[in-house]
Amino acid sequence: MTRYILRRLGLLLLTLFLTSMIVFLITNLLPGDVASILLGREADEVALENLREEMGFNDPLPIRYLDWLESFFVGDWGSSFSSQENLRELVLNRLGASLQLAFLTLLLAVPLAMLLGVYAGLNANRWSDNVISISTLSVVSLPEFVTGLVLIQVLAHTLNWFPPSSIINAEMSFFETIPFMVLPALTATMVLLAYMARLTRAGVIEELQKPYVRTATLKGLNKSTVLFKHVLRNALLPTVTVIAISFGWLISGLIVIENVFNYPGLGRLLVFAIDTRDLALIQAITMVVVVGVVFANLLADLLYAYLNPRIRLK
Repeated sequence: MTRYILRRLGLLLLTLFLTSMIVFLITNLLPGDVASILLGREADEVALENLREEMGFNDPLPIRYLDWLESFFVGDWGSSFSSQENLRELVLNRLGASLQLAFLTLLLAVPLAMLLGVYAGLNANRWSDNVISISTLSVVSLPEFVTGLVLIQVLAHTLNWFPPSSIINAEMSFFETIPFMVLPALTATMVLLAYMARLTRAGVIEELQKPYVRTATLKGLNKSTVLFKHVLRNALLPTVTVIAISFGWLISGLIVIENVFNYPGLGRLLVFAIDTRDLALIQAITMVVVVGVVFANLLADLLYAYLNPRIRLK
């Protein structure tokens, strides 16, 4: 198990290094001139050249990459080109909001998806299985903004259970923000629910057909023991992988949901950075998301190894 963990950590560091190179290269190949955007069209060439020199844009690309990578990992991210705010504080504040929303979404989506998937798998091809499949697929087929608007109309305006807008600030505690996050979390849950539930269903059906389940049943083990101790341990492996993959989307890809509910997450900040061509902000957000996704996949690999001892390397 120790060798397995060390191997995964080595792959993690290699992934971060290669991804950082790709992020830096792509953002620097984007069309347009940052100096012209910052100073405006009326700026003369001397002022533009001075600004490029000050920001290091005239240095060779490898030197700029190494300086940027070192600054990122020591925590000196600099300032936003467009707003002049401290990048580290700005991005980490938005990351905190996105992590809160991601945590609440997974808290809602994972147990519900597993419950529906296991129930559907145990009742495969029966009416209850068909109802679960049709209802979850119908919900996920709706665009995110439609689902969000329906939830706002029903749960916020009609029933008055939750606020229609999700504007929060950094001073609020997690429990204070929960009422503001329920509607966007429900919207994101609807997107994830069908995929997770169907994967769990397929895993349960596949495991129930394997010989070891029949053997355990013939030995006299009750159904609950066979299900929870043997079937679910293997059936949930694909779901663990999907949760890890979904983590990146939850912290940076909820752009439509965040705009519908005015939620101050990383997704909206990334759109702002792209609109203003703020390369420093784009790079910082992308690297933070990459680090989060890589560590989420590392956690998924460790959980995968725990659930399936056959892949452990001793």
